[in-house]
Amino acid sequence: MKVFKYYIIWGFFMMFWVRCAPKTSNEKSVVEISSPSNNIKIGFSLKANGTPVYWIKHQDKAIIDTSVLGFELKDQEALLNGFKLLGQDTSSFSETWKMPWGEQQEVLNSYREMVVKLEEAEGAKRKLNIYFRAYDDGIGFRYEFPKSGDGTAKQEVMITKENTQFKLTDNHTCWWIPGDWDSYEHLYNTTKFSEIDALSKRKAASLMQTTIKANAVNTPVTMRTAEGLHLSFHEANLTDYAGMTLEIDPKNLSMQSALVGSQRTGYLVKRTLPFKTPWRTIQISEKAGDLIESKLILNLNEPNKLGDVSWFKPKKYVGIWWEMHLGKSSWDKKSGKHGATTENAKSFIDFAAKNNITGLLVEGWNTGWEDWLGKDREGVFDFVTPYPDYDLKEVVRYGKEKGVEVIMHHETSAAPRTYEKQLKPAYSLMKDLGIKAVKTGYVGKILPEGEYHHGQWMVNHYRKVLTTAAQYNIAINAHEPIKATGIRRTYPNAIAREGVRGQEFNAWASDGGNKPDHTTIIPFTRGLAGPIDFTPGVFNIKLEPYKDKNQVSTTLAKQLALYVVIYSPVQMACDLVEHYGEHPALQFIRDVGVDWEQSKVLDGAIGDYITVVRKERGTGKWFLGSITDEKARTLKASLNFLEQRKSYVATIYRDGEKADWKENPTDYAIEKFIVNNQTSIDLKLAAGGGTAISLIPATDEEIKNIKAYPRAK
Repeated sequence: MKVFKYYIIWGFFMMFWVRCAPKTSNEKSVVEISSPSNNIKIGFSLKANGTPVYWIKHQDKAIIDTSVLGFELKDQEALLNGFKLLGQDTSSFSETWKMPWGEQQEVLNSYREMVVKLEEAEGAKRKLNIYFRAYDDGIGFRYEFPKSGDGTAKQEVMITKENTQFKLTDNHTCWWIPGDWDSYEHLYNTTKFSEIDALSKRKAASLMQTTIKANAVNTPVTMRTAEGLHLSFHEANLTDYAGMTLEIDPKNLSMQSALVGSQRTGYLVKRTLPFKTPWRTIQISEKAGDLIESKLILNLNEPNKLGDVSWFKPKKYVGIWWEMHLGKSSWDKKSGKHGATTENAKSFIDFAAKNNITGLLVEGWNTGWEDWLGKDREGVFDFVTPYPDYDLKEVVRYGKEKGVEVIMHHETSAAPRTYEKQLKPAYSLMKDLGIKAVKTGYVGKILPEGEYHHGQWMVNHYRKVLTTAAQYNIAINAHEPIKATGIRRTYPNAIAREGVRGQEFNAWASDGGNKPDHTTIIPFTRGLAGPIDFTPGVFNIKLEPYKDKNQVSTTLAKQLALYVVIYSPVQMACDLVEHYGEHPALQFIRDVGVDWEQSKVLDGAIGDYITVVRKERGTGKWFLGSITDEKARTLKASLNFLEQRKSYVATIYRDGEKADWKENPTDYAIEKFIVNNQTSIDLKLAAGGGTAISLIPATDEEIKNIKAYPRAK
């Protein structure tokens, strides 16, 4: 009898404890989803106080520890805790979509999705939904602010802080640039995660730039774990929202979203409900090269809204540009050495037509360059009126006669309100002339004062320019841009961006220019965001006679290899016409493609070396580019990607035996061999060097007369 009473009392106690005891994670609120191959898992739960948290595993090992989610708002209670789980929806999706232009023709978009539906347990009962998508190559999640509440909730939110946390599991090796609110044009740093904070503060102080958030990094930021797993943190579909930097907490090995601010408002983002935020993304791969092959960022954007964009053709181009950076000519006419003249433009057109180059960029063509860097920049530029020595219509006519299309140039001098007033007349002029692409620029501090290049106000400006241009069948190559976040899938007239420390820094940067490892880092960092207008092709590497201190820190062969390694559908042959002449290595620029059916990374280690191959759409031709940092290397490149039972002519543009990026950068050699998919080529890369190879289907005559590549002994 006593035993029976004991069990009765124990039963009532357990019932009371289950109902009343505090719960660190309500069992009903713990949910998980896996990627299609189950290699990646995302978990979600609510803490005891109703705070949303998530975690990520790769091969059942944690790569993101329990991390919090939420928001702080202006004039409202924060959305940080007090939530209950209303439910969750799960689904799977798989499609293959076609890129109108790009690194490849078809893209697999396959994921599993979990939508977590939250509501405040008390008060206004505001709702918050979180979408999680698990791919085999990474994850994405975003917030949704639905219309919600008990009638007292506001239908507009002003976000003062987004509390999205990424808690790391170890002190990873990182490749990063400072969290600059105005520019991505920095050299990348290679450090342990715990060293970022102190170094970024020193850099901000030394540069005296108030736009650099001293303890933050810009995205994409890429990491490698001690076990060799690669992670890259970024965002996708940045629409009507502030750009995200990541604030570093070195002590707790954690990062947290830090949105770009505005000095004109008391908030970072202002939106009307309902709306969705950009996706927060992590690309995950066991090999560094798989980060580049990943299409996660693109897949997290909406499908093409423009339909047929065949009016844009990927192209190589030349231009009146590099000569200004060298000091040979100038953008303005007042200096007496104006570069954008009708005569000069025609000389570039003649060169382009002769060398299978179909585009011409002309900078400094329009009035306003005398005052473009002044404090009062509003209204300085006129985007329809050329200087008297530049006959725009005649240059366009002459180009069409020679098969060369003019690429327009619009430098806004960071006065976007002036540009917006002239968008329609400027684009109408382009349409009337048959010009299909424009390079835009935003050099300087944004006007109105208090706004930054990467804040919500400018994000919306860049989008307005893009959508307005689409109405006129015009493609945008944006410099000093907001970062690429895959919007080129939705608006494929977004063809390229700068957003990186580019080639021009080699001409005039006070630190001597980009280091040899710079181009071995950016494919794994900035390159993951989207196409880069890096402007390769310098043959006069010592910059003589124009510069006496700077040079380009590569060999000539590496300049050729960059056409393959750094992707863009618009690739510039940037050097002066007289520096190309009849140079034998110019043949690679004539031959290399710009629109691809396939792209593969054969090998790569971030900051050390990378080898990429790409197959041109519609021709069966392949091109290989391989580059190294300041260290000489010998790499192997198996050609097993070539079509079986088919021979190709491999024209190899390699570093010469005495080549060195600093001492002897123009030493090169050109060799030709017959190869097939059984061939393995030795790539001998000099310090700061590279190799470029064209692989073109061979004719019977070529097979007969060109020797086969030597078999490995």
